[in-house]
Amino acid sequence: MQRFWRIKWFLVSTGAVGIFAPSVRADAPAWMHAAASAPLPTYDARTNAVLLYSEEVTTVLPDGKMKSVERRAYKILRPEGREYAVAEAYIGHDTRIGSMKAWCIPQQGKDYEVKDKEAVDRSLGLSGGDLITDLKIRTLKIPAGDVGNVVGYEIQYEGKPYVLDDEWEFQREIPVKEARYTLQMPPGWEYKAAWLNHAKVEPTASGTNQWQWVVTDVSEIRHERRMPPWPGIAGRMVVAFLAPGTRPHNGFLTWDDMARWQASLAIGKRDTTPEINGKVAEITSGKTTAQQQLQLIAQYIQKDIRYVAIEIGIGGWQPHSASEVFAHRYGDCKDKATLMSTMLKQAGIDSYYLFINTRRGAIGPETPPERMFDHAILAIKLPAEVKDPRYQAIFNHPKLGNLLIFDPTNEKTPIGQLSGELQANYALLVSPEGGELIKTPQLPVVWSGITRAGKFTLDPQGTIKAEVEETRKGDLAAYERFEQSSVASSKDRIKRMEQEVSHSIGMFQITSASMTGLDANEMPFGYSYAFVAPGYAKQAGNLLVVRPRVIGVETSDLLETREPRKFPVIFEGPRKDTDAFEITLPGGYEVDDLPPPTDLDYSFASYHSKTEAAGNKLKYTRTLEIKELSVPMEKMDELKKFYRVIASDERNTAVLKPSTAAASAK
Repeated sequence: MQRFWRIKWFLVSTGAVGIFAPSVRADAPAWMHAAASAPLPTYDARTNAVLLYSEEVTTVLPDGKMKSVERRAYKILRPEGREYAVAEAYIGHDTRIGSMKAWCIPQQGKDYEVKDKEAVDRSLGLSGGDLITDLKIRTLKIPAGDVGNVVGYEIQYEGKPYVLDDEWEFQREIPVKEARYTLQMPPGWEYKAAWLNHAKVEPTASGTNQWQWVVTDVSEIRHERRMPPWPGIAGRMVVAFLAPGTRPHNGFLTWDDMARWQASLAIGKRDTTPEINGKVAEITSGKTTAQQQLQLIAQYIQKDIRYVAIEIGIGGWQPHSASEVFAHRYGDCKDKATLMSTMLKQAGIDSYYLFINTRRGAIGPETPPERMFDHAILAIKLPAEVKDPRYQAIFNHPKLGNLLIFDPTNEKTPIGQLSGELQANYALLVSPEGGELIKTPQLPVVWSGITRAGKFTLDPQGTIKAEVEETRKGDLAAYERFEQSSVASSKDRIKRMEQEVSHSIGMFQITSASMTGLDANEMPFGYSYAFVAPGYAKQAGNLLVVRPRVIGVETSDLLETREPRKFPVIFEGPRKDTDAFEITLPGGYEVDDLPPPTDLDYSFASYHSKTEAAGNKLKYTRTLEIKELSVPMEKMDELKKFYRVIASDERNTAVLKPSTAAASAK
């Protein structure tokens, strides 16, 4: 869904290091030589390159057009840094390139220049349900991007943005020595700037209605597993441009401004047609309650309207009309939301657009109004008589009442539930009351997770035979449905079960397998399988050593890194996993020693396990709950301990010895 008027330029890896466009010997510009001679910023041995100089000059014209010049200069420090020796530009309907040049300043010898005539355009690669887009990529390779050399580029472009705003992203994945942003506006125009993840920097006036911001020695952001999304942690400035008087495309000062802009794009798009009315009557025939009608309309949108994105020009933000979506039986997220809203209206149920970023943490209460949303879903006003306990994704609005948050695009998550990435996430609600940023609900842990029940039989040689029942709910069920729906042949369905067992057991063979609930989203998804694993228990003299936790891995090496963690840990969603295993001991053996129970209870998660002996059986039970979706830095030691204790519990073993009766018989 998301399209920015201003597509950022940046350097990326092409996988074709050493193959360069034709170049000529020509001096690099003075700004690049100045950057090359400046002291390097602080970096460590892992740093592939540093950004010596970054400059963006934005000029706003009286008619609302914008021109910009963008400059970058990088010093390559390691062979992996060659990825910065190529400039790529994304060109859209609202962006035109003026010129594009690049240079290399080698450690020895004369400078190289690559001119824009050597740039290559190609269509943007499509993926998923994307069908058509007007975005293209222009690539200009820079020669001799070798260790010790300085590479850089300068690009001029212009565009007519849909909304008068801009974003200056000055923090990178590598250190930045100096970054500048210059803004030139017509007389009488004003701006409003907001800073995120960085201390506010005041600009200096550098001319009539011209300002410049400068930041220096900006540290890099290194990737960490399960870190917050880039917009939630990287330093940036968001600036809205304000023309004299009232213009419909002025930058947003409030979330209400943005909501009203989004609402203006949808005017007339939710108008119904006789064909849509007929379909609503058909699929709700005989169903008299609002809940039944809501359920059936949701299922129709999920199953009968395919996800296909056609995003040309403003189409990345403006939905197609409900009549078009219905006629073609496909659309992107905002199209599916539009058609469903239209159909619900015919059933007497109101609904509102809800724009959200699928990366929880990209937008927060402190974020200024900006077009950082990449997904459109619905907030459905629940009729008073609907009291279904399965409807958990409810936001209580002080004026609109109970709003059921539903994602029509997610065809595997039933209405009433919500995928983890959309829970406890900030979204823009667009209603007749205007617009506001709301926080979506977080579902109780019991609505997502895995429940395993296993019955195992161990023989004296250590071979274990297993019969396992797995039930998956919430995101775990949706994931399996997506995986199994894409399987080419039914005989390959067993691979998912083999994959799961292989995380816990080295040698095994699945002897039977089946699944349930593949096409019934409202029901849990289930696996049933049996396997044989020779040598599972290890012999130690006349003893047998067996691990009670036969299958299932809950620990993580997430924090087992050499470098200290720098960012919070983000969980995918709340969940509750339970295991209940029963191992029948081989004849002539009894339990000699059991591992201790484990009890961990933190604000963000809990874990409890216990191993017991009951006659000729060994019983292992455990429960894990993820209760909070973000673990702050001050709790990293607790999280590390949490995972280490779980790892220890998962490795623990019980010791079996020959029973007294068996010894006496001998």
